Amino acid sequence: MTGQETATTTAVARWVTGLFAPQVLVIGLPPLVGLLADGWPGAAWGLVASALCGGVPAGVILAGVRSGRLDSHHLVDRASRTGPLLVAVAAVLVALVLLILLGAPRLLVATVTAMLAALAVTVPVTLAWKISFHAAVSAGSVVVLAHVLPAVPTLVVGALLVATVCWARVRLTHHTPAQVVAGVLIGAGTAWAVLSGFGP
Repeated sequence: MTGQETATTTAVARWVTGLFAPQVLVIGLPPLVGLLADGWPGAAWGLVASALCGGVPAGVILAGVRSGRLDSHHLVDRASRTGPLLVAVAAVLVALVLLILLGAPRLLVATVTAMLAALAVTVPVTLAWKISFHAAVSAGSVVVLAHVLPAVPTLVVGALLVATVCWARVRLTHHTPAQVVAGVLIGAGTAWAVLSGFGP
């Protein structure tokens, strides 16, 4: 591979990493799920979930990057992940309680529950091993979308997108192949388990 080809693939990997960053997916997924499941009222509920589940952690990370406490919004340094992740757990928990108490659409409650379940597994893991949150969130998002879109094409296209995200994280040397595979298994597994528990 020539220097130009290396630079091009690195640029593509960075673009993929940014486009499918966990914060982006967590902010974008709830309104989309709400819209597909319950129309515009569902989308409005989704915006509430987005603000808490994605907006609050994203704001904390942005403040940390600007102050120099965090290396980037991708949290490349594993040691710096703990604080933002605990904020994310708290924000998702608050969102879940509010959605349940206020009577939000069932599938949206399931989606936020899946987020919390994924965090419950990945946060303890990342304290010792740098599991890929990009892989976990992208895989979990595909499983959720397969419940509101035609399942087979959604899973096929989604698998290609998740594979691309995993490639990008490894290409940038932010993760090993094992770390992205573990992320995929946890993200998809927790989402499937939660959604199965909620029923159709």
